[in-house]
Amino acid sequence: MRFRNALCSTAAALSALALLSACGSGSDSSASSSGAPLVGVDYPRSDTDFWNSYIKYTPEYAKELGLSLKTTNSQNDVAKLTANAQTFISQGVKGVAMAPQDTAAVAPTLAQLEAKKIPVVTVDTRPDSGRVFMVVRADNRAYGEKACQYLGTKLGGKGKVVMLQGGLDSINGRDRTEAFNDCMKKNFPAVKVFGEATNWDGAVAAQKLQTDLTANPDIKGVYMQSSFALAGTLQVLKQKGLLVEPSDRKHVFVVSNDGIPEELRSIADGKIDATVSQPADLYAKYALYYLKAAIDGKTFKPGRTDHDSTIIQVREGLLEDQLSAPLVTADGGTYGGVPSIKSDEKSLWGNNLG
Repeated sequence: MRFRNALCSTAAALSALALLSACGSGSDSSASSSGAPLVGVDYPRSDTDFWNSYIKYTPEYAKELGLSLKTTNSQNDVAKLTANAQTFISQGVKGVAMAPQDTAAVAPTLAQLEAKKIPVVTVDTRPDSGRVFMVVRADNRAYGEKACQYLGTKLGGKGKVVMLQGGLDSINGRDRTEAFNDCMKKNFPAVKVFGEATNWDGAVAAQKLQTDLTANPDIKGVYMQSSFALAGTLQVLKQKGLLVEPSDRKHVFVVSNDGIPEELRSIADGKIDATVSQPADLYAKYALYYLKAAIDGKTFKPGRTDHDSTIIQVREGLLEDQLSAPLVTADGGTYGGVPSIKSDEKSLWGNNLG
């Protein structure tokens, strides 16, 4: 993979570019006896289509990049993640990719890996504190803003919506929640938002949505912060007689967040209206890319990349590669200034799973 970058040793190139720079010695000292560096990848969970897709892509990209792979699954449990990190250390891995769901509690594990000089890439989530080599993630505030602009536009700037939040112990849940609320207050102040904490639990989301719809039958919009809530939301809407075509006055506009195949089919069928396609394939690809870069001694700076993303500096010593995550709709229209792409677009990873 080639970046528009400059080697750190070339001062002239650095002065000419304000873009991403990747630099390093290219040392092979960390390679295994077979010539393939051994890396560990901890999967955060395997109970959602999104993460199962990530799990599918990871070994494919490891092979493409010439990496040897060890994997674990922490099942959304930070104690298991800590134990899995210990396993990786004992196995002699040269780098670790993880997706900690509790972004505060992971700090001691990161410190332990740093003490062993094992670089870490976090995927999808960003630690609240501690150092990692790179965060591979999309702009989660943009997720909330895109959902807000879509729903606010569809509702004509007034009415009631339910936001089924993820876990607020995660930077993702906080970013999506804060951005959605901020956008509504600024752009659609006449829209009332019912924020419901669900901790990424589909059953909890369905129960709270049902309660809200019973108390407020005039609710006209739902923002699901992840596809974890998709099945339950559709079931509740069906039970309430609200799972109808977008042209029907009873239709409740639904925006999801992931871009899994079921979401794309639901958009095409008129059951939901939009999603934000979170790039499961690119999460796997660039998590492993940055692990290999770390092993090879490369470093990076903020700026644009050649894969339609931007690296930002979150805080001192912490960089985040914010991958592209488009709004997806049936018509590919623009809503509140936000462009979308059609749900049948072949470039979407959710349309390319075998």
